[in-house]
Amino acid sequence: MSFSPSSASAKRRHALLDRFRKASQEPEGLFSYPTGAQGLRGLGYPDRLLSLLPATVQHFYCGVGNPFLPGLPRPGESVLDIGCGAGVDTLLAAVGCGNGVVHGVDLSLEMLERARANARLVHSGNVFFARASAQALPYADESFDLVISNGVFNLVEDKPQALAEVHRVLRPGGRVHVADQVQTEQPVACAWSPGGENWAC
Repeated sequence: MSFSPSSASAKRRHALLDRFRKASQEPEGLFSYPTGAQGLRGLGYPDRLLSLLPATVQHFYCGVGNPFLPGLPRPGESVLDIGCGAGVDTLLAAVGCGNGVVHGVDLSLEMLERARANARLVHSGNVFFARASAQALPYADESFDLVISNGVFNLVEDKPQALAEVHRVLRPGGRVHVADQVQTEQPVACAWSPGGENWAC
């Protein structure tokens, strides 16, 4: 069966949202890499930070890398987590920025519900979540000192637009910490895995 560009895009979006709806309930076994506490420790998240998160929160981690390897947010900074998922990185960013503010955005309503529940578990009052696409961020120009993202840009169809949005919302001198998957073999012009794992162009 062939699909028009619009219907193919809708099919991809549906597959991704369905995948992360399932992950909001139980991520284990849905991904080709370790998730939860095993994933966090394998990616080098320091124990001193993880000790601040209940095991229940850590369980829903689905990241592909560690966006904090270059460093945590600085005290007082404003941080944006694009594709925040269950909010694990968002909550860790809140630890670093102290009295600053962290915003997390995601397309999955179920993941956002999980993120808000996780934030309540750690009593984090400086974290806010909203439903939004990486390609259309609902924030004013120059709103953030740091933008983080973990395993999201490989899923975005219009990567130039998403990166333009990152540039738009960053303040002068702002930083971007991205952890993501990179295709190392010769790619086809555009490739998408039907299970919603990857979208590469």
